Amino acid sequence: MTTTRTEKALIRELGRVDYEPTFAAMRAFTDARTTDTRDELWIVEHPPVFTLGLAADRGHLLAGAENVPVVQTDRGGEVTFHGPGQVVIYLLMDLRRNKPGGKLYARQFVHKIEQAIINVLAAYNLAGERIDGAPGIYIAGGPSKGAKIAALGLKVRGNGCTYHGVSLNVAMDLAPFSWINPCGYSGLKTVDMRSMGVLAPLADVQRALAHELTVLLDVSEVNSAAGAPQAADA
Repeated sequence: MTTTRTEKALIRELGRVDYEPTFAAMRAFTDARTTDTRDELWIVEHPPVFTLGLAADRGHLLAGAENVPVVQTDRGGEVTFHGPGQVVIYLLMDLRRNKPGGKLYARQFVHKIEQAIINVLAAYNLAGERIDGAPGIYIAGGPSKGAKIAALGLKVRGNGCTYHGVSLNVAMDLAPFSWINPCGYSGLKTVDMRSMGVLAPLADVQRALAHELTVLLDVSEVNSAAGAPQAADA
């Protein structure tokens, strides 16, 4: 029997929070949720941290990386950097309830997340594109063509419940990206909106990306809340 959504998704604006307790909270929420637990999107900003996906090779941590904490996670993918000036949105969702008539498959989920980023960039007159086999969004043209501006990494459990999410670089210190092989690619250039000539308040980009995600993921009517989440808060 198809599970249907009975409540609106909840957007939580958590501000700047450390990565490790947020990771623990995502796991606890997902452990405790039931088929009646509403989906949540958590908007956060992190202090500097490198996170390692399940496929990560620590050899992709280069000289300089010792200056930043490193956290092993259970998301997909390789190594990435989170820091101030970056929009991070975690998607705590049940894919069984996010497609009319049936569940949303992981590949479709990723495609919708990527499209949300492309749409937000377009609103700021930046062209983003996908690259086959390399999740995330890349600059589509000009001198920075192929540079990465957004990353995503997800955990999809066997019951269709997801956590982790997406990050979009807005106005960061980009130096730490030179201390890793981003997403496992040696020499991959990383940019942010500011380095591409766009000066936008972080809060505006946070709200824009959250809006695009809710529209594309069919949870367009949302409630908002601030403060730390409670596990399986319904």
